[in-house]
Amino acid sequence: MEGLKKGSKKLLNAWAFYDWANSVYTLTIASSIFPIFYSALFLTEIKTVQAFGMEFKSTALITFITAFTFLVVAFTSPILSGIADYVGNKKTFMKFFCYLGSAGCIGLYWFSLDRIHLSLLFYFMGLIGYWGSLVFYNSYLPDIAFEEQQDSISAKGFSWGYVGSVLLLVLNLAMVMMPQFFGFDISIPESLRETGTEAEISAALKTVKDAASFEAMKISFITVGVWWALFSQYSFYFLPKGVSSGHKVTKDVVFNGLRELRAVWGQLKENLRLKRYLYAFFVFSMAVQTIMLVAVYFGEEEIDWGTDSDKTIGLIGSILIIQLIAVLGAFLTSKASAKFGNIKTLVFINIIWMCLCFYAYFMYTPIQFYIAAASVGFVMGGIQSLARSTYSKFLPETEDTTSYFSFYDVAEKIGIVIGMVIFASIDQITGTMRNAILFLFVFFLLGIILLIRVPKTNDN
Repeated sequence: MEGLKKGSKKLLNAWAFYDWANSVYTLTIASSIFPIFYSALFLTEIKTVQAFGMEFKSTALITFITAFTFLVVAFTSPILSGIADYVGNKKTFMKFFCYLGSAGCIGLYWFSLDRIHLSLLFYFMGLIGYWGSLVFYNSYLPDIAFEEQQDSISAKGFSWGYVGSVLLLVLNLAMVMMPQFFGFDISIPESLRETGTEAEISAALKTVKDAASFEAMKISFITVGVWWALFSQYSFYFLPKGVSSGHKVTKDVVFNGLRELRAVWGQLKENLRLKRYLYAFFVFSMAVQTIMLVAVYFGEEEIDWGTDSDKTIGLIGSILIIQLIAVLGAFLTSKASAKFGNIKTLVFINIIWMCLCFYAYFMYTPIQFYIAAASVGFVMGGIQSLARSTYSKFLPETEDTTSYFSFYDVAEKIGIVIGMVIFASIDQITGTMRNAILFLFVFFLLGIILLIRVPKTNDN
């Protein structure tokens, strides 16, 4: 098939459609059903697990694996992106991570404490597949879109991702909450129906329904993996392979990735605007990504929901609010950036994030949490799409886009690790997540200061 021209509508939509394919991972696996499933594995109040010859708190173990995965992505993506640009096959790498992540999601069906190491491997595969594929996905943006198209198509990608992920999550939640309508057996023995007391029958029904819901959660992991691999085919069909150089992978090419990284860093020293923007992005992204990763845990621990059932429904409802409003946020941010400029819009969004940190410190009721969720959704979609497109617009004229975007990716991932460590340390020392959330106020303030220092042009 003849390649589509840069800027063509079909090519832009094919690129944006990958957000539709992979965003189901972040919503179902990272944010909603998997955390509930993981918590349900621990039947006692003391939630500990033996792994790697040590005893871990359940949440600590997942946090360590998550942080380790981000470190792996951060240190391998420069090498892989350098290889991709050198050989000219970024789509091959994007496919590899896509299918690795998809297989990891499907493998979560067999997640159990009895085979914890294999289970954590599947979790690791899903996480590294998602973030690894984004390195190459993001790097396509300046290749397929002209500068004036990049804000809108980046926002469209995030918007499609939010819509697609919500559609699958609604289906998965229906499976979990009403398993009987999806073919799951919730019947109890006829003898118990005839001879059991009303309390015994009610307890038995609850037990079988909980078991069916638990099985539905496991099935939902398979749907995520299949959705991701299936819908990504549209993007893979139309996206170009990459800028071919005629080179083949050799031992030297592996080290070429590191050389490319050093070369890009050297070029950044001559690009004041891009360098200062990267500093600002590193700081405010650290705070944003940390909040997104701990939001569910904050709501579970710090908000008075009443009953466990109300807590589950409330947390899932908050996640849906965030996703739906994020679509509007990404759209309005794109319009605001076109009118006021990217940097001014990012400064304004960071001010809102800063206020949210202060608000969260005094947040105790479900209604207050819903208000915060709506606000987070509005600025979450906006800051992610605009941060990506702003970086793309600041890039110099180059065919080495993947290596440049590996810098973007490394900054984000290192920031996530640092942010999680700082947040967890403050939480551990002070005994409350409120102090940790309030401390992130400082990062947004610093991010605003650094954004203001980004020059309008690249004149040194």
